[in-house]
Amino acid sequence: MSIGVVIFPGSNCDRDVRWATEGCLGLPTRFLWHEDQDLSGLDAVVLPGGFSYGDYLRCGAIARFAPVLQALVDFAAKGGRVLGICNGFQILMEAGVLPGGLIQNDHGQFICRDQVLEVSSTSTAWTAGFQDGQHITIPLKNGEGGYIADDETLARVEGEGLVAFRYVGINPNGSLHDIAGLRNESGTVVGLMPHPEHAVEPGFGPDTDAAMRSGVDGLTLFTSLALEAVAR
Repeated sequence: MSIGVVIFPGSNCDRDVRWATEGCLGLPTRFLWHEDQDLSGLDAVVLPGGFSYGDYLRCGAIARFAPVLQALVDFAAKGGRVLGICNGFQILMEAGVLPGGLIQNDHGQFICRDQVLEVSSTSTAWTAGFQDGQHITIPLKNGEGGYIADDETLARVEGEGLVAFRYVGINPNGSLHDIAGLRNESGTVVGLMPHPEHAVEPGFGPDTDAAMRSGVDGLTLFTSLALEAVAR
């Protein structure tokens, strides 16, 4: 299995993702510059968090037109596995790969906290290792993470089971229906606002009842991908 991690001008979590996939799991991983269009040989691509192109105009609005996104949309349409994290989630929505949009947090402030999530769908390449309804804790850090959609889109998202994750305990940004992450119809594409790559290694993750900084719930997104690839 080979994974690509896209780097835009302004990305800041690309190396964290590569550490999760290659450093923790030994999965061959290569960086993709935003001008690259060759995704050959890749089984999955991750759009990491950060501030692509400085988040000018609107988060992900410029990145949506990057050459690599043109290739990525085609890659996803053909069944390629794609994960969008934070800014990557915003980009997937701007590109129309996932439905709806993301706007400024309802309280108008940047938020950084360990966030409890409910796993709402395990029928995806990225969440199959979880249990339905499982609660996990993943770091969250964003200024524009409020999920929005019109009534028709929201009804489709709920009716077709496209919610991948929901916020639990507190809605940190005003997202409709507490939505923290989405999937596509086939389960090959997942996007979420929290950062699973920051909860993959003991000593660096969220606090748990067992010990400080011991949370590694985010690693399951990447092990799920590896196991799904083996199953295929």
